[in-house]
Amino acid sequence: MELSEISALMSPPDLSGCRRILCIQPHPDDNEVAMGGTIASFAEKGCEIHYLTVTSGDLGAADAHTSSADIAAIRALELEAAGRSLGATVFHQLGHGDGTLEHIPALAGEIAEVIRTVQPDAVFCPDPWLSYEAHYDHIVTGRAAAHAFLSSGLPLYPRGTSTQPWQAKALGFYLTAEPNTVIDITDHFERKFAAMALHRSQFSGEMLAMYRIYFREQARQLAEGRGFGLGEAFKVLSPLHLHCFVDARRV
Repeated sequence: MELSEISALMSPPDLSGCRRILCIQPHPDDNEVAMGGTIASFAEKGCEIHYLTVTSGDLGAADAHTSSADIAAIRALELEAAGRSLGATVFHQLGHGDGTLEHIPALAGEIAEVIRTVQPDAVFCPDPWLSYEAHYDHIVTGRAAAHAFLSSGLPLYPRGTSTQPWQAKALGFYLTAEPNTVIDITDHFERKFAAMALHRSQFSGEMLAMYRIYFREQARQLAEGRGFGLGEAFKVLSPLHLHCFVDARRV
């Protein structure tokens, strides 16, 4: 193998040419929080944005007087309003109960069916290997999404499927501590926070103000030396990197 081929093997996939992406979130607000600026940036360039929400977020009530059914209905409306404000146009929901995710292979099969139907160039999901991540919905969703991404190109996966195989070229883990790709969101930072504010059941004005300070500083640090002001970070890997590839951390 030539040195140029080794260099290419150790490089993350290029996201710049994506025409359709699938943004997978455990809960109805995770896409905005984790990659809202990136979604707005991609949509502005003509990329078709699909959301896949795994749970209904039905435990996300601020007080005990709101039922699970009511908060799920509220969050479904907030989810679509926030997504559309960033440029998302298609919304897929699996409808699992908040806090009930536990079977990675079963969830991977559900996600794979959506991947095969949407046929995205890239898939995004939370990094399930984030140190100290305590929310099991994030861990299970990330692991299941990675398995679905890796396997959705197999003709017989998932078992009993009637959809056609599709292999996306890139998987982008958001909320990661080991990024290898930073997207310029300088012109879309405010749109990200405007979208987050549409999740009124989840974010108070005080919380949004705190997050704005934290995320702006984080985005500034990520963008340092890159020729732009603010960035969002991802660990972007190819299918080859996600199976028996011991140097994946170095990509």
